[in-house]
Amino acid sequence: MKTLFISDLHLQANEPKIIGVFKQFMQEQAPQADALYILGDLFEAWIGDDDNNKFAQQVKQSIKNLTDKGVPCYFMRGNRDVAIGYQFAKETGVVLLDDPTVVSIYQRPVLLMHGDLLCTDDVKYQAFRRKVYDPIFRRRFLSLPLFLRRLIALWARYKSKKHTGTVDLRIQDVNQQAVEETLRKYNTDLLIHGHTHRPEIHELIVDDKKAQRIVLPAWHNAGHVLCISSDWQITQQILN
Repeated sequence: MKTLFISDLHLQANEPKIIGVFKQFMQEQAPQADALYILGDLFEAWIGDDDNNKFAQQVKQSIKNLTDKGVPCYFMRGNRDVAIGYQFAKETGVVLLDDPTVVSIYQRPVLLMHGDLLCTDDVKYQAFRRKVYDPIFRRRFLSLPLFLRRLIALWARYKSKKHTGTVDLRIQDVNQQAVEETLRKYNTDLLIHGHTHRPEIHELIVDDKKAQRIVLPAWHNAGHVLCISSDWQITQQILN
């Protein structure tokens, strides 16, 4: 058996190809797993659990079909879907995870993160992150009418693209010291995260001990799944 990890799908209604890849994955591959972990940015933007449009209903139904089959599905919010709440969890059957969270995968502790917390060199982004993750800010945002939240989300996406287009790419990646401090804090030798869209398995040395940082790919033109088998074989699966 195997445990699956995905992140950064950035699903949106105007990209039916990736939505179709996700639905097929949830119907065929995911039911064969011991568990599925979604590490944030499942959606390009999520403006609240009360936005029950057709696109959202389709994605939620795909997840519910999986959890109804008895496959545990764990969801960690990303910067694009931080507004996901307990109504979403109730409707889909997912278990919401804090960021960071240590889980046991086949008797081995694994640290899971969305990944943006590690990008400490991007000072402007970290200030934005603290704002949108603040519970008071979130409550105020969710109290706004849906149409206004849609406009705010569009503006935020525009500002995000403008920011990423003007900031040095190195600043947008994780800070090595932050990675090492986080692994040390949670006493783990394996970290899995997304966010940076820079897939790779990094071999590290932390306090004279070997460690790994696995970065999950984004779903740009194809789906990408990290598979960890019960005998700890790590593979990547590409879905078209």
